[in-house]
Amino acid sequence: MKASRTPPSASPRKKARRPPVRSWSRHIRKVLRQVQCDLGISRTAMDVMNCFLDDIFDRLASEASQLSRISGSKTLSGRDVLTAVRLVLPGELAKHALCECIKPAGVKLPVFDPPDH
Repeated sequence: MKASRTPPSASPRKKARRPPVRSWSRHIRKVLRQVQCDLGISRTAMDVMNCFLDDIFDRLASEASQLSRISGSKTLSGRDVLTAVRLVLPGELAKHALCECIKPAGVKLPVFDPPDH
């Protein structure tokens, strides 16, 4: 014979789970330790950095998804993300970001020289 299960309403109630919060604080602290070992960051400064990185992430993701849609692909490719970085970030910052992205991947990109304004 099978043991009968108790109906869901009879079981003790569990606490509702909170949705996970997306935070960049761990990564910000890691980079800060690499750059300035003895420097700390206040909670308000961390909140500002979290908002900044959320905004940049959202801008890059939306631009990359638009590029993917334009190219007719249903999959977001690395090329879409790299092009989004070039379009969203200004001149020198885009170049440095691309260099940091390319180092781990070992990919060579064509030279990108944005027009001078």
